[in-house]
Amino acid sequence: MDKQSGKDFERPQYKKLVRRLKKDDLLYIKSIDRLGRNYGEILEQWRVLTKKKGIDIVVLDMPLLDTRRGKDLMGTFLSDIVLQVLSFVAENERTNIRQRQAEGIAAAKAKGVRFGRPPRPLPENYYNAYQQWKAGKITGTAAAKKCGIPLSTFRYRAEIYEKAKLL
Repeated sequence: MDKQSGKDFERPQYKKLVRRLKKDDLLYIKSIDRLGRNYGEILEQWRVLTKKKGIDIVVLDMPLLDTRRGKDLMGTFLSDIVLQVLSFVAENERTNIRQRQAEGIAAAKAKGVRFGRPPRPLPENYYNAYQQWKAGKITGTAAAKKCGIPLSTFRYRAEIYEKAKLL
């Protein structure tokens, strides 16, 4: 059972499964979008599994995608068409999900929602150290050490403070 997203085939459990499969094995897949979400990769994996490995695949929610039946030319043709359509739908759905996610994030940011961990409060002596650093009395490294924070954090917060003063 694979619990990772089907966005690609770089999934450890999937790779392990493919290594273990041998000729005439039967692979059940709940839905084609559980196999993958990339049109070209789904078609390629299907070809590898059915042609190279010689296994049969049954897609439970799409009876037309059962390689045990219809091994004649017409059955293979129908399976290929259905596989291509469903692969396209799976990739298209992934694209739509990403677009809706981006729109939702943009709408949330427009409403003022902040993402990520809230910033830690500054040490009480930060402004004193900042003023000494700004006046050139101490280095940035010394000021950061005095506050007990990394130099990058000291500089980052100094930049925010300077922008706030300009507003």
